[in-house]
Amino acid sequence: MNKYIDLFIDFDDTLYDTRGNSVIALRELFEDAHLSQYFSDPEVFYKAYWEANVYLWSLYAKGEISRDYLIVERFRLPLSKGVGIDPTEKYCLELSDRFLDFCSSKSGVVDGARELLVYLKEKGYRMHICSNGFHEVQYKKLKSSGLEDFFNTIILSEDAGANKPSKVFFDYALDKTKANPSTTLMIGDNYGTDIEGAMNAGIDTLLFNRWDASFVPPRPVTFLVNSLREIPSLL
Repeated sequence: MNKYIDLFIDFDDTLYDTRGNSVIALRELFEDAHLSQYFSDPEVFYKAYWEANVYLWSLYAKGEISRDYLIVERFRLPLSKGVGIDPTEKYCLELSDRFLDFCSSKSGVVDGARELLVYLKEKGYRMHICSNGFHEVQYKKLKSSGLEDFFNTIILSEDAGANKPSKVFFDYALDKTKANPSTTLMIGDNYGTDIEGAMNAGIDTLLFNRWDASFVPPRPVTFLVNSLREIPSLL
């Protein structure tokens, strides 16, 4: 009999194809905001956006910057690569709102996500979203993806008062769900936030090694998969 009762599951890029949906949304934003007047090559803007986004989210996860700073800077930094544009805070916030509207309307999920959730639900697991994403955006994405009804609880960092990988986040999640660490498994694609955070809270881990098949976790994980379709054989 499987020892796990509760599954803590990351949402962005573990279940919801945040990267793929954002690529589409970013192109829609570029056209909608007429950014071609500032960028002769849209790839300059896209590349700068992704570099800024990855960097800023890593700082946000460590609590080194605020949500508001992230929202402005992830557009101010790439826009500063344009010609003849003044990326004011107001303008960056306007672009952010439009971008998030485009993003949250997308329904794309990671390959195998829906089938996995159906399987886990049928097996009787209690499932809980554990995400650093923003409150107003995550609920829209859950609805757009059609995944909302699979989960018993939605745990967001803004409610927990701390981001993954902080132990404060995982302690809050355990208290909110009434889960026992010894019968809980964390599933996520980000080793630094999802996996290390859960390890430090005494929770078993399943790393969805989506991005780099050659990646070797610095600390041993309980399970490692390269596809969501491998998980049913483990649970």
